[in-house]
Amino acid sequence: MNAENNKVIHPNVFFTTDPTLGAFVIIGEPPRGKGSGELVTRIGARAVIRSHTVIYAGNVIGDDFQTGHGVLIREENEIGNNVSIGSHTIVEHHVKIGDNARLHSNVFVPEFSVLEENCWLGPNVVVTNARYPQSRGVKENLRGAHIKRGAKIGANATLLPGVVIGENALVGAGAVVTRDVPDGTVVAGNPARVIKTMYDILEYR
Repeated sequence: MNAENNKVIHPNVFFTTDPTLGAFVIIGEPPRGKGSGELVTRIGARAVIRSHTVIYAGNVIGDDFQTGHGVLIREENEIGNNVSIGSHTIVEHHVKIGDNARLHSNVFVPEFSVLEENCWLGPNVVVTNARYPQSRGVKENLRGAHIKRGAKIGANATLLPGVVIGENALVGAGAVVTRDVPDGTVVAGNPARVIKTMYDILEYR
């Protein structure tokens, strides 16, 4: 383990090029049941990882990755190129994030979620994955949301377990999404309902 200038880099962490690392960054932290360096961590070129970010072992992260301050990324995720994860956001384990995805500050993404390329999650978005928390068999039935290509999730929205947000759909700020959202639609409210299509919004035509 290499500890220098208040940074901790565990064994078997590989960068394509030298990254820009802030103070108190930890990369390659072993998850429970694994030793330091047991899982390989790969981070692409030109990474910018800001202070107090913790990235667990086993992640595969593409080029031009950047975090805000105090980000937590758990183990064994697949993260594409040009992904930005904002300050104090948490990404749990076994998550897939596509190229050009943008997660703003204070977002929570639980395990087994899928975020396709070019999706956008606003501040304080919460994704959930347990239909009945602390029920029998809950861990065997976790299902995160599937946010499809180009979908946009407004600030403070909540996505219930297993919902699919369609391609280029828009979820309004503060919405609670309890069912799948069709491609190209706009939903809002609690529970979220379709109120228009993206074509109805001049700025998106």
